[in-house]
Amino acid sequence: MNVTRSFAQTKETLTFAAGLFAEAGRGDKTRAWVDKFNKSQDRYAIEPVAISFSKLADTVFTQMGGGGGPDLIRFDQTDFFAAVPAGRLFPVDDLLDLSKYKFQAADKFVKVDGKRIGIAFETANYAMLYNPALLKDGTPPKDFDAFVAAAKEATGKGKFGYAYRATMPERAGFWFDLSNYVYGFGGQWGGNGEPTLNSPEVIEAITQYKRVYDLGVIPKGADAATYRRMFWEGKIAMNVDNGGVGGIFSAQAPDFKFDAAPSPFPNKTQGITLTMLAFNANSKKKAAAAAFIEWMLQPEPQAELQLLLGASNVATQIPRAEEELKKYPWVTAFDQNTPNGQPFLVRSLESKTLDFQQVVCENVLRCLIGGESPKQVMADAQAQALSRILRR
Repeated sequence: MNVTRSFAQTKETLTFAAGLFAEAGRGDKTRAWVDKFNKSQDRYAIEPVAISFSKLADTVFTQMGGGGGPDLIRFDQTDFFAAVPAGRLFPVDDLLDLSKYKFQAADKFVKVDGKRIGIAFETANYAMLYNPALLKDGTPPKDFDAFVAAAKEATGKGKFGYAYRATMPERAGFWFDLSNYVYGFGGQWGGNGEPTLNSPEVIEAITQYKRVYDLGVIPKGADAATYRRMFWEGKIAMNVDNGGVGGIFSAQAPDFKFDAAPSPFPNKTQGITLTMLAFNANSKKKAAAAAFIEWMLQPEPQAELQLLLGASNVATQIPRAEEELKKYPWVTAFDQNTPNGQPFLVRSLESKTLDFQQVVCENVLRCLIGGESPKQVMADAQAQALSRILRR
């Protein structure tokens, strides 16, 4: 654990654990952003605690279970909804009145049973990145049939029309890519406390996922790191991904020309990767936590945070700087999908999402590789979800 100490020892100090602090590039910028809060305060200071993303949940949950842990935690959506039913977090509503702020659409996902449990710290929207050089007339497809035709036309001579994940070693990314198809075809993984893995909309989504897989338009077996590199090398025509990936392309290949457009699915709903600022129920430093929230939600800190996070949204509605839009015009396509974003969670069964991931991905692979029908494998997935996950 790397702990940065750049605060006055006389101040009441809150620890703030986040995988973001451990990231190359964004980590240093975020610590500098936090230090602006420290310099603005006479009574309080934030101590950033850098824990890698892969270790954060295990580390923090263990500490919380022992009655300790950091005061503030930047949780991803899955870990956040695991912490809520366990009573590990205290509601922000109990700290201060936030009615004066104009929050982004993702704000509704931090409210549980009428209580605001956290603050949406970063929201990454999804859209379709494309290489104009590999598409007819350089324009993106407007619907799913046109997308399939464009993917076929762009495939050949070492190039592929599309890329997505379809392997268990990348189960989380596989789940994200599947979920975008499910949301895009009007489906949900669950609702009203019940799994809906065998609904007509989900079966249609898996059918279309398999259709693309069977067309031979994707580099089968390639992991995300590989096909993203292939993209900026000009070998992939289209990819539905989050805005952070556009930032990777810009950083890795500054001269590479690409753009972004809405995903080609019938419905606009797409997934979001959502991280929340949450407050440890073990912490006694509620006044200091309230001071940090008040500071971070002001327009200037929000604008600075949004700029350092790249194509992501922050908690409140902050317009992007003209300079940023001129440099990264593709960001607009991701921002336009902000009202339609939905976390990659099983609605109404959020805390069991990881279990659903396993069941769904196992069964979809039977369809992709084993050749079984989408209807059969999703019927099996529904039955397994009821017996293995919900114990019915």
